Amino acid sequence: MAGCGAGTPFLLQLSLLLLLHLGGTLGCASVTVGSPIVPLGSAVTASCTVQRELCRGLEQGKVRIRWMLDNKLVAGSQRQGPGGTEVSNLTLPRFNHTQARLWCCVEWNGTKQRVGMAEIRAGYPPAKPLNLSCVLNLSDYGLTCQWEQGTDSHLPTSVVLKCTGSRAQEVTGCTPREGHSHCTVPRRLLQLYRQMEIWVSATNALGTAESEHLCIDPMDVAKLDPPTLQSIQSIPFQTDCITLAWDLAWGTEHMELQCELRYRAPEDSAWALVTGISGRAGTAQRCGFLFGTQYHFQMRCRRNSASALAHWSEWSPCRSYTTHEKAPTGKLDAWWGAEPAGTGGWLEVQLRWKAPQQQEANGRVLGYRVTLSPRRRGRDPPTVCNTTHTQCNFSVPVGTRRVYLSAYNAAGESAPTEVVLLERKDGIEPFQRYNISLYPLYESTVGVPVHTTAYSQQKAPSHAPKLHLKRISKSEAELCWESLPVDMQNGFITSYTIFWANRIADLASATVNTSLSSFVIRGLKPSTLYKVHIMASTAAGSTNGTSLTLVTKVLDDTEIQFLFLTLGLVFVVLMVLLICFQKNERMKEQLWPSVPDPANSSLGKWVPAAVPQVSPGGSSQSPPSTWPL
Repeated sequence: MAGCGAGTPFLLQLSLLLLLHLGGTLGCASVTVGSPIVPLGSAVTASCTVQRELCRGLEQGKVRIRWMLDNKLVAGSQRQGPGGTEVSNLTLPRFNHTQARLWCCVEWNGTKQRVGMAEIRAGYPPAKPLNLSCVLNLSDYGLTCQWEQGTDSHLPTSVVLKCTGSRAQEVTGCTPREGHSHCTVPRRLLQLYRQMEIWVSATNALGTAESEHLCIDPMDVAKLDPPTLQSIQSIPFQTDCITLAWDLAWGTEHMELQCELRYRAPEDSAWALVTGISGRAGTAQRCGFLFGTQYHFQMRCRRNSASALAHWSEWSPCRSYTTHEKAPTGKLDAWWGAEPAGTGGWLEVQLRWKAPQQQEANGRVLGYRVTLSPRRRGRDPPTVCNTTHTQCNFSVPVGTRRVYLSAYNAAGESAPTEVVLLERKDGIEPFQRYNISLYPLYESTVGVPVHTTAYSQQKAPSHAPKLHLKRISKSEAELCWESLPVDMQNGFITSYTIFWANRIADLASATVNTSLSSFVIRGLKPSTLYKVHIMASTAAGSTNGTSLTLVTKVLDDTEIQFLFLTLGLVFVVLMVLLICFQKNERMKEQLWPSVPDPANSSLGKWVPAAVPQVSPGGSSQSPPSTWPL
């Protein structure tokens, strides 16, 4: 037996091993658990009973029982049992292992020896199987069903596909191989053209789970073999229409089938789908195809059933067909250049054009022809160029006004495109902006273009932008303007220049990038009148705008605010002082002393006892009065 611990001297371990070996451990201890399979995270209880007399070498002395969960020591309780046995009980409050071994060990002289073991597994009840689906294979009429098993329960789980309504009139089915989630019910257990109930049952020690029950007629989920496309041909006189013929798969001739057709050209990114085709018809017609174009065709069928579970067959092998060609249609986009030839009286012309698109080429273009006059019935005009390229250089007499360009394929030639030879490129005006796109041409498609703008000739702008004053202070002025309309630019605007001057002709300027629409003039003098204007420039000239008059401020906004704040503060101080003076009598006496009112004095209140009367002669007639001392 292997030891549970280490650190005991070798001779001591050897002696204990000899004692246990001589006596044996069979029946020495027994381990019981509450349940060998429990829900993950639940409690586990166990008990270990050691019979001392059966464990030789342990008859004397105290027996100590220890527990090990795999290789980890766990604590239990110990007591004496009946018949001289020693019993240890253990409770694990949360068992978080999916599988572990619980060992009962005895300790002698510091050495632990395993004398009993119980294996415990933990997990969950089985998860509900999901997405059950079935397919009937018509080659052997076996019903193959598959499903999703769900999350792992960590426990041994038996899975069975069950069905009722079968020939046996009882629950039958099939069992998948281990690790698989599909199996096949054989034909002998099926009842075709009758409803059957099918489901998946998963069972382990903690419970059972079932999938949703599927009620189907096995024939409703039959997956047919694809049909075979036999022939594809164009309908005479209707060369944009084709007729397809097919044969149904063996064993489906007696069924009502619903079919679909899909097709696409090699350069198409998606398939065109035709639905609602009867399988028994054997033929179908479809129009709207491009001329001279190769198409790939595929077809599939399913049993015409009201069930939404009916399966489509696989798509048939691809069959290709190229539609009939037709003479090219449409006009060719062309441009040209010309210069006098080395000999007098002739003009050397360089003509270029774009290849027609597939819907206009109507097949593979074999070449292009340039003639001096249009083709008339029974008469071929003189040809100056016949090429497979999309450009051609040729000489024509001076004074030739027109040439005619056409494309041809195996089915015929397009109507000629008239190219007018003028003194310049037709329709290109000077001082007008043109958007130019360049398309790369590949063998069977047109690539992503690049774009640019250009002028055939430039001049000075018709107008300059109108200036607006946005903000002004005593030393700065912010100006803004709107961009010129394209039809007034007469070229690419290269820059804007701002000019400003005061009355003493102190002139200054600044150049502004065309991406900006505002500018701040700095370093102005306070309370000064300035005149400002803007100039717009192209590579061919410049144009001045109208003048704007502005006057800088005496003070900045912050200075004005500081001034008003100072005056307000002075006013507040004066008011506070006035109120204080009114309240303080002593200070009032010092500044405004009290002056007596003569009208209220004692002298003002004194009057003589009698007023002497003066006679006409001037003598007084009143008696003398007594004056106060």
